[in-house]
Amino acid sequence: MRFAPRLTACIPALMLLTSAGLAHAESTLRIGLGSDPDMLDPATARTYYGRFVFSAMCERLVDVDQHLKIVPGLAKDWVYSDDGKTLTLHLREGVTFHDGEKFDAQSVKYNIERYLTLPGSLRKSELSSIESVEVTAPYTVVFHLKTADAALLMQLTDRAGTMMAPEATAKGNVAAHPVCSGPYEFVSRVQQDRIVLKRFENYWNKGAYHFDKVVFLPIPDASVRLANLRAGDLDITEGIAASDTATVKADSNLQLASTTGLGYMGLTINIANGTANTNTPLAKDARVRQALSLAIDRDALNQVVFQGQYTPANQAFSPASPYHADIPVPKRDIEKAKALLAAAGVKTPLTIDFLVANNPTSQQVAQVLQAMVSEAGINLNLQMTEYATLLDRQQRGEFKMSMSGWSGRPDPDGNIFSFLNTKGGLNDGKYSNPQVDQWLQEARLTSDVEKRKALYKQIVVQENLDDPLVYLYFEPRIFGMSKKVTGFVPYADGLIRLQGLALNK
Repeated sequence: MRFAPRLTACIPALMLLTSAGLAHAESTLRIGLGSDPDMLDPATARTYYGRFVFSAMCERLVDVDQHLKIVPGLAKDWVYSDDGKTLTLHLREGVTFHDGEKFDAQSVKYNIERYLTLPGSLRKSELSSIESVEVTAPYTVVFHLKTADAALLMQLTDRAGTMMAPEATAKGNVAAHPVCSGPYEFVSRVQQDRIVLKRFENYWNKGAYHFDKVVFLPIPDASVRLANLRAGDLDITEGIAASDTATVKADSNLQLASTTGLGYMGLTINIANGTANTNTPLAKDARVRQALSLAIDRDALNQVVFQGQYTPANQAFSPASPYHADIPVPKRDIEKAKALLAAAGVKTPLTIDFLVANNPTSQQVAQVLQAMVSEAGINLNLQMTEYATLLDRQQRGEFKMSMSGWSGRPDPDGNIFSFLNTKGGLNDGKYSNPQVDQWLQEARLTSDVEKRKALYKQIVVQENLDDPLVYLYFEPRIFGMSKKVTGFVPYADGLIRLQGLALNK
């Protein structure tokens, strides 16, 4: 049964992008995204969709391969001290930023210190173990750490390790015109329409990249993205809906690629972010949040919306992660949910304002949840908004409950620390549990995998009692593309790597 109408491929022509509008040439790659990215500044960016653009436009100190192993990036090699409190990076020489500025150790020092000190930086908690950054040679930089940090190097494979041109960045116009050192440089952006990049002719490895131009096109409706792909107005798109995979497979002009993802979708509860939205039973009493969780049938949600292709969740670590805790996903129990609400002194129906991204899939999930929890005496008041706006409202505390996801990181710290630590940069609900903070810190301090697994399992157990974030499901990463596309390799982090990617004529 479907709870919301879906658009089909038979969409009016006016909804399709026109190739004339894109001035399409064979050397242009057109990529469909599920939403418009937020700020194109790695310090303050938080959307999954922005990471696609950063991946094409910028470089990180280190990267991951298809198997999620750390590989060289702008740092060609690295070494930790015996006590784990010093990380030395030896940098690649001969790299220039898009404006011609030279990349060197001073560039690294500038960027890391900016991430640590810029007001509003979301990278602070990811890099919080860094005490100071020292340049010891033109292409050697040393991170002096407060404590050993098993997660730090993996953090540097993402936005926290993204290098921007210091001179251009210091001018304060980063989000409007970012300057990096990657294979493609920024040309223009029209909000909610497109982001255009062009080939950077002085890129050190430009022979591995085959397009003159890359255009990112935000199209929130998965059905419309697919229609544009089938019409030849996109070359590749992320986020193919589970219900559309058969359509892609049946189309002789298209191909499908997928991989087990690291990301999840969940409900973020505003517990203590401001005062306007936290004087509620949902914020004040964990029993109410537990009741909400127990009123959800995650298996049915998966079947109704995703045809059983997703995986019900109760934690931040996907089954693809070695840190996935073997803890049963809560089964729906309406009577227990009602009892918990009664024990908390809640008069039903309890109305909860529910912030949801305005795309058809999120709307359908929200409507299914709305129907489910109503049976326990919980009324969800849906508030639809654009995804970047949703995240901004979360950060400001302008919400009571919000549905948002995380694309996932290879190291477990990247999936949980910033969300559950009291000072975490992505802890929008301002959850605070000193015991959880302690376990999170201990997991950063040790590189012993079994010790980390045990600590993260304790965190998962406690999080399921406190329920500041009610996990719903883990998402596979499903890509659709033209049969002309060659060289595509799916990564579990969900990003599209352009190296080696080409279009046959």
